[in-house]
Amino acid sequence: MNTGSDEPGEVAVAADGAKVDESASEQGLGSKAPEFIKARRMLHLSWQVGIFVIGLAVVVLGIIMLPLPGPGWVVIFGGMAIWATEFVWAQLVLRWTKRKVTEAAQRALDPKVRRRNIILTSVGLVIVAVIVGVYLWKFGVVMPWKIKDQ
Repeated sequence: MNTGSDEPGEVAVAADGAKVDESASEQGLGSKAPEFIKARRMLHLSWQVGIFVIGLAVVVLGIIMLPLPGPGWVVIFGGMAIWATEFVWAQLVLRWTKRKVTEAAQRALDPKVRRRNIILTSVGLVIVAVIVGVYLWKFGVVMPWKIKDQ
């Protein structure tokens, strides 16, 4: 959050009126590696490479799961969380994603939006039921690949 000032420790006011300490929002960025690993440059670099490779494998597995059965998005965000233990850019992406998901959840709980979603779902179910009914009326319980010229 940018308060328009570069003064450290300045308190900003959020949109809902709650006070937000800017230093607390930036706290926790950076490597979560143990101190004895951070103290040795080569060990820390190899630690980062290992974390990157493991996170990349998990993200690729999640991408593979997107068209296949499986929790693709959950696995992708799991890989991002693995990266976030070591890389600031991944921590920022996860914070942005969490903020957007929270905003979407709040919008979905809005009574007007819920009412609209229920109406659209009901209309969609009625359309699907009509299509299934017409199919059953015309062909009976027969799979489409077994329908002869009728």
